[in-house]
Amino acid sequence: MNINEILSKDELKRVTAKSDLRGAWMVFCQYAVLAGIFAIVAIWTNPLTLLVGTLLLGGRFLGFGVLSHECGHKTLFRTRWLNQFVADWLTAPAAFSNNYAYMRGHLQHHRLAGTAEDPDLPNYQDYPITPERLRRKIKRDLTGQTGWRTLKGIAQRFMHIGKLNPETRACMLRGLGFNALLLAILVATGNGWLFLMWVAAFIFIQPLISRLRQVAEHGGVPDLYDLDPRKNTRTTYVSPLMRLFIPHRVNYHLEHHMLASVPAYRLKTLHDILRAKGFYDDVDFPRGYFDMIRRVTVADAAPTAA
Repeated sequence: MNINEILSKDELKRVTAKSDLRGAWMVFCQYAVLAGIFAIVAIWTNPLTLLVGTLLLGGRFLGFGVLSHECGHKTLFRTRWLNQFVADWLTAPAAFSNNYAYMRGHLQHHRLAGTAEDPDLPNYQDYPITPERLRRKIKRDLTGQTGWRTLKGIAQRFMHIGKLNPETRACMLRGLGFNALLLAILVATGNGWLFLMWVAAFIFIQPLISRLRQVAEHGGVPDLYDLDPRKNTRTTYVSPLMRLFIPHRVNYHLEHHMLASVPAYRLKTLHDILRAKGFYDDVDFPRGYFDMIRRVTVADAAPTAA
């Protein structure tokens, strides 16, 4: 599918235009929401704010990942070096992520989506699944089993940090620096205990949010092995409230696969242009993540042990 046959030159230029100001605004908003969550919980500490704050911090982890992903595609900012700098120092370290390794696999996913060689297939090829099986997955996430495995993996890498390759070692050390600085800021404000909420969000909340995003993008789509992105990829409409958990327009994943050079802040524009042209006349977009879950679960699916 040639996007140049769908979009005019002016439209293509419009949706692929990069803006340092828009990119900086997204990074600022990510940090502003993060700071706001900690501030509200510190000022009005009670069970409700602790619960809601931890849930929202899970969304911030995804937000950092989305911004790192954008930088990896070199679309968040106009210059390569600024994208690299922001990913290395401001976004990927939050979760000890190696954005270089991630992008190597992710670019393969873009190239091979719609085929049996897609490296990300194990994440969603079994969908649709039974509601019971989905509940088991959600239970593992919410009880910390998924997040604890991730945390143990991080700890093991630190235990053998001298044996890591230079790229991975540098990413781990930047992650340590980011989290140490966050802890130091919270301690300096007299709220060091809030760091436990950050850790809890990483272990108990972000795995579920990441799973929902992943399933929404490619799980239970019309035809996972069709090269047409309209068949193998999904965009899900989200409310302003849900964008606190699924931030930075990452829900417009079909548009991202249509044209990966489109910055996240222009994905909705691309969606609106394509829809106005009738390109989506046969596409039924889920309206929210509960609608998406309904579409990826079926009572008569053949369940497996997972």
